[in-house]
Amino acid sequence: MTVGNIPRHVGIIMDGNGRWARKRRLPRSLGHRAGMNRMIGLISRAKQSGVKYLTLYVLSTENLARPRKELDGLFNLLRKYFDDNVKKLYAQNSEVRVIGDLSVLPPDVRLKLIEGEENSPENADFCVIFAINYGGRAEILNAAKRAAEAGEDISEEKFSSLLYTGGIPDPDFIIRTGGELRLSNFLIWQAAYAELYFTDVLFPDFTDELFSSALEEYSHRNRRFGKIEDDK
Repeated sequence: MTVGNIPRHVGIIMDGNGRWARKRRLPRSLGHRAGMNRMIGLISRAKQSGVKYLTLYVLSTENLARPRKELDGLFNLLRKYFDDNVKKLYAQNSEVRVIGDLSVLPPDVRLKLIEGEENSPENADFCVIFAINYGGRAEILNAAKRAAEAGEDISEEKFSSLLYTGGIPDPDFIIRTGGELRLSNFLIWQAAYAELYFTDVLFPDFTDELFSSALEEYSHRNRRFGKIEDDK
């Protein structure tokens, strides 16, 4: 399939891992593992499709209220899969960024994430952004505090540079799997003019072909950014 208008930056709210497992009478941990495997495959498809930035909502600030056993399972997946897959990204000239408050994560997991950023190749042609312990409201509050400390007039452009995503273009297209119709505190400043796409498909079942279909729909959207379309 050829898509004529590729979004430069795609964000994905990867919802439905737990329900995917429950439907199969499996532990939630296996749903998260299936989601991790699908995420890895989807990163490759996004790069092949011509997307330049891909932001993945891995763990929200609200998710940290989940049972300790489930969180430990999620952190163990990062321990097991992060290093090897990040090296594969480096080999494909891809940069890794991590956004969110990493201070409350287990020290070894936090170190992996920080090193993943620091060891990224220079002049990469693709960037994967992992949103981990991320919340849009907390991000805005943190940026507002930094702006107040600067003690100067702040423009939208300057304020954007103070966000976790400073230097990253705003998302053009946000996909949410799992059937829910909300952003759930994901990139709420940056998504002001993003095109939204919702699907009932649970994330582990969101195939490369379904991702391509979403991009195809995006290619037919008319983004006016608040302007009136010229008469034809």
